[in-house]
Amino acid sequence: MQGTGGKRLQMFDSEIQDLAADLLAQFRHAGLKLATAESCTGGLISAALTEVAGSSDVFERGFVTYSNEAKMNMLRVGAEILAVHGAVSEETARAMAAGALEASLAEIAVAVTGVAGPGGGSTEKPVGLVHIAAGRRGGEAVHEKILFGDIGRSPIRRASVIKALNLARSLI
Repeated sequence: MQGTGGKRLQMFDSEIQDLAADLLAQFRHAGLKLATAESCTGGLISAALTEVAGSSDVFERGFVTYSNEAKMNMLRVGAEILAVHGAVSEETARAMAAGALEASLAEIAVAVTGVAGPGGGSTEKPVGLVHIAAGRRGGEAVHEKILFGDIGRSPIRRASVIKALNLARSLI
């Protein structure tokens, strides 16, 4: 897509573009496919991956499960997990990654759930709290809890994309 003055418009900054391209190359080299399960990032991880030409040989599918109902229906996250631990929790992130693996042909899945703000935070789950989990088919999932702080909605979502891509890459 061309912008004004003939400049090429970019959806993502060079850090995210380079990270996505590198991750795809490493997955491609390893013969692996990737799925995503996203809540607070709203599809940004999938978008970053598909911004790279040729991503279709690695990126298998993505799930945007913003509501609890979507998490339960699309990823089979248990109602009891959501009731006991909440949508923003390690347990939910792990269940989202496991559900994405079950519902896809991917060998690795990465999941993100968090409080991007500006509202919605609490003392227990403040704005900037994000849980990311990545799982490999037949293996254990890894989890990362991040407290970005109340740095703003877009910066929290951007930082979550970077963390998620790096966590997925750690399972190659």
